[in-house]
Amino acid sequence: MPNAKTPDPDNREWTKADFAKAKRGVDVLPAAVLAAFGKPRGRPKLDQTKVAVKLRLDPEVVASYKAAGPGWQTRMNADLKKAISRSVKPSQPKAARRA
Repeated sequence: MPNAKTPDPDNREWTKADFAKAKRGVDVLPAAVLAAFGKPRGRPKLDQTKVAVKLRLDPEVVASYKAAGPGWQTRMNADLKKAISRSVKPSQPKAARRA
């Protein structure tokens, strides 16, 4: 076995040109080979992703949601969506909101 510091003559280091002409495995491998790899890992891509925000809440609000168990952030998101569907949209001018 060659020393880790000694390059392998059968597997040279890739150049920028090598990377430029490289193709993804899904584009060139037969379906049978791709099937052997199984499902892709991770969560499926969503059409509409969520936005990460930093939000400061009262401790009792967070404690109440967390006390209900796992999924508290999803429940909080659902409650906020319900609240905005019942109220005037924030994009309207302030005068329209008071009416």
